Amino acid sequence: MNMQEAAERSDRILDDVFDAVRPEIRWMHGPTTTGSCDVTRRRAVMTIVSAERRGNFLGVVDRSWRNSGYRMKSINNDPDVPAIFAQTEDGFGVSLIVGGEGQVFFEVDSPCVEKSEVAESTTRATAPTYEGMENIPRPNIRSPFWSAGAP
Repeated sequence: MNMQEAAERSDRILDDVFDAVRPEIRWMHGPTTTGSCDVTRRRAVMTIVSAERRGNFLGVVDRSWRNSGYRMKSINNDPDVPAIFAQTEDGFGVSLIVGGEGQVFFEVDSPCVEKSEVAESTTRATAPTYEGMENIPRPNIRSPFWSAGAP
């Protein structure tokens, strides 16, 4: 497997978890980075996930990853900044991290693979891309379910 193939596998991993979340959430791509032999794909959730719904959201992701055969490496149950870290059977690291103001970030890190060029993801984001902005904005899309209880 080369870095481009690893990036495409990372996209499928992310697509699978986003497909498991119902009702649907809106997301945008984060930066893709490459190392000497690895690649990382990122996505930021732009749907507001309220503190009241955060446990539901984490549970959906946890079940999706366990049902996919992922090995849970670490779970941080901090009420403000929880996180889940797992690994696929083929060695990809997957993580969900809740950051500032409850924004959810997903990341997939490949194992070491053959060096190659890596194209941007062809998976279409479901939220505005905020092209040209230096930083990803805070979540700003409301969902009747996921945002329930949020101001």
